Amino acid sequence: MDYSEYDTRLAAYAVIVDDRDRILLALWNEADERQWTMPGGGVELHESVEEAVVRELREETGYDVSLGRLLGVDTHVVPAEERRLPTGRPLRGVRVLFEAQVVGGELTFEIDGTTDEARWIPLAEVSSLTRVALVDVALGLLAGREAQR
Repeated sequence: MDYSEYDTRLAAYAVIVDDRDRILLALWNEADERQWTMPGGGVELHESVEEAVVRELREETGYDVSLGRLLGVDTHVVPAEERRLPTGRPLRGVRVLFEAQVVGGELTFEIDGTTDEARWIPLAEVSSLTRVALVDVALGLLAGREAQR
């Protein structure tokens, strides 16, 4: 399929694990069932991916972050019939994931956004959460980085 026949969404996310082995997650509220996801989101037209992830983290969690290494880029395809908003076109999601650390701000919840809660979750509890696949992708990329150190 030619690129002009599907939609593309570019998004950027941060993977933040603190010194107590907790990961920062956001509760996504747009699906039929609320699910935990990585904080981050869509890149606006005139933003870099780095600018977008810093902005999104501030909006969704209240934190100011400093970006670390690029963990990776993940792509996925959503068939037209499975899209939340019916467009008749498939969607290719391109998700850029960065390591990051909190450098300021205070944990708060997003108001009137696509997430409505942010929380530090112990890594040992993540597998029991209702979560989007991106959380597992992020943890896999982070584990790969840890193994390379």
